[in-house]
Amino acid sequence: MGYTIQAGAFRNVENAVRLTERLKINHGLDATYFLADDKFFKVRFGNFSTKDLAKKRALELIDAKVIEEFYIVRPEDYSVARQKQYGTDYLRESIVTTARDFLGVPYLWGGASPDDGFDCSGLTMTVYQLNGLNLPRNSRKQYAVGNAIEKNELQKGDLVFFADRGNHHVSHVGIYVGDNQFIHASSQGNEIRIDHLSSDYFTRQYVGARTYL
Repeated sequence: MGYTIQAGAFRNVENAVRLTERLKINHGLDATYFLADDKFFKVRFGNFSTKDLAKKRALELIDAKVIEEFYIVRPEDYSVARQKQYGTDYLRESIVTTARDFLGVPYLWGGASPDDGFDCSGLTMTVYQLNGLNLPRNSRKQYAVGNAIEKNELQKGDLVFFADRGNHHVSHVGIYVGDNQFIHASSQGNEIRIDHLSSDYFTRQYVGARTYL
C-alpha cells in the first residue's frame, strides 16, 4: 500500500457514508470508510507511489470542488508497516479487529464497501487494504497468490477458502479469527457474520487456507 488520500473524518457514520457514496458514484473514486482507533469514521481513497503524486491528485480534486480538504496518509501509518515495530501478531490482531467492525453489514454480490455491502472477496480485499495489504478482487485469485498452510497452522488474519458442491473450485473466502472461527460475507445469512470451521457444512466445503503475512 502506498500513499492514500483521506478526504474526511467524522464522528457521525452517516456523514462518512454520504461522502463515500458521492466520491464513488459521482466521481468514480475507489473510496471506502472505516472506524479508526480514535473512533472517527475516516474516508480514504487512492494508492499512490509517492506523496507528491497523492498531493497533486488531491489538489486537483480540491480545485474541481470534489473534496474540501485532505490529508495524505503515509505507508508507515498503516498496520503493515507498524508490524516492523510491534511484530506480525500486531498486524494479525488489527486485521481481525477491522473485520469485526463490519459484522452485520449486508451481503451484496459484487459489493466491496460498508455502505453498499460486501461479497466474500470484497470483504477480505477491503479488510486487508485497510491494513496496508493488497489482495486481488476475487476469491480464486486470492487463493492463488497466498502461501498454502495446513488447517492446523491457521493463525488470526489468515484466509480460509471453500468450494460449492464439492467441485474443489474456490468460490468463497473468509478471515480466520481464532478458536476455529472465521468472519465472512455470507450469502446464506445475507450479512457479514462469524461461523465455525468445524460445522458440517463448512467441513464439507473446505478447500484450504492461505497466509500473506
